[in-house]
Amino acid sequence: MFNFETFAFDIRRQTVLCVGDLMLDEFVYGDVSRVSPEAPAPVIAVQRSEINVGGSGNVARNVASLGARCIFVGVVGEDVYGQVLKDELAREGRIEAHLIADSSRPTSRKVRFVSDHFSTHLLRADWELARPVAAEIEQKVIDAALAALPRADIVLLSDYAKGALTTRVIRNVIDAARKAGKRVVVDPKSLNFAVYRGATLLTPNRKEFAEATRSRAGSEAELEEASRELIRSTDTEAILVTRSEHGMSLLRRDGDAIHIPAHPARVRDVSGAGDTVVATIAASLAAGCDWDTALRLANAAAAVAVSKRGTAAVDLAELRHEVLPRASLAAEEKIAMNANDLEEQIAAWRKQGLRIGFTNGCFDILHPGHVKVVTDARAACDRLVVGLNSDASVRRLKGAERPLQNERARAEVLAALEAVDLVVVFEDDTPLRLIQTIKPNVLVKGGDYTREQVVGHEVMDAIGGEVLLVDIVPGFSTTSLVNRAREGGGS
Repeated sequence: MFNFETFAFDIRRQTVLCVGDLMLDEFVYGDVSRVSPEAPAPVIAVQRSEINVGGSGNVARNVASLGARCIFVGVVGEDVYGQVLKDELAREGRIEAHLIADSSRPTSRKVRFVSDHFSTHLLRADWELARPVAAEIEQKVIDAALAALPRADIVLLSDYAKGALTTRVIRNVIDAARKAGKRVVVDPKSLNFAVYRGATLLTPNRKEFAEATRSRAGSEAELEEASRELIRSTDTEAILVTRSEHGMSLLRRDGDAIHIPAHPARVRDVSGAGDTVVATIAASLAAGCDWDTALRLANAAAAVAVSKRGTAAVDLAELRHEVLPRASLAAEEKIAMNANDLEEQIAAWRKQGLRIGFTNGCFDILHPGHVKVVTDARAACDRLVVGLNSDASVRRLKGAERPLQNERARAEVLAALEAVDLVVVFEDDTPLRLIQTIKPNVLVKGGDYTREQVVGHEVMDAIGGEVLLVDIVPGFSTTSLVNRAREGGGS
């Protein structure tokens, strides 16, 4: 089960070896209010400029920003821009950079001119030598990567087709990683995906995937069909296709395809979003996440990245807020006051393509057993609805002396948990009618139930939903706590 705090702890213990094409990104911002009298071109009155570590360097920055360590191997020219990149990476405390200087080529550099008022890219100027590095430099890249491999938990190849990732570099790194039992994630640029044979995961965008497979790849069905032969021919475990505003698709050798919609986001700049995706999924896999969880984390991270200007890195706090967007709401904002509130919220989540989970209970005295069930339930979905028995319902089920707290107090305590997205009070003895209304994707109960004992399991069968039983914390129940308190046993 996914728990964000556990994930945050685990990811800090991981080391990602990143090898790829390093470049310097510069963004020049200004106002555009007139056209040049010399040519039909806009004139930008420059207000400010920013420099960022770009290309595979931005992948390394994202790995480090998420809390993992990154060993980075790349190539720079023997020029002022190469020195800038060395200085910038030296400031990153969680990046260990091994930069090979190549006197025969300039440092790859991209300058983007952006209208500050409209956030529109006007022009991009590139300085680069997009050809394979010489054999001497190639060998230095291989030596540096293989020397770092024993300290890495996962390998990430970030190919921008600028020359650092030659066929020989790719082959040596993938073969050595596989021999060492370490997974390899590749962000490919070559349309001949055969050069990445043996990688664990390829992460092309839709256009790259379509060109590499010579397919339209417009629909989910077309993606799935085109991926089968590609996975077989490249001996990969999976292919992740990023589809911009249409979300992402994970196509696996073993297992069903997973298609998820893009997170709602105010798009300001898509520069470097792919770097964020590949960094997040590699670090997540290294931290022990399964494919589905790693995909959803990468999707959330992409939404954060595109909402920023320039080549952006995403940190754990930003990712956590995107994964748990309602955690910061006041408790009363997470309580559905009436049926209309519930239906409107569920409809909004459905429209966003989010996976909705449901669990329920009396929650009279909130204890660690409750917290674990709720946390595990949230890990299985994108939004969690908790059904809460009303006071009258609890009296019928538990006796005249219960509940100890009224339904409003119990709802507010539940809503204060960050794992809970919505609390709904129901009057019936069981949540069956509520489940029929919500039609969740996953119904969660504690493992002290059998599947057949879970109220609503027939509804889930009818709609193709999942019933999930999670382990409980032994020794905790509200009834036992009440009895101990009455007997003077304390808490």
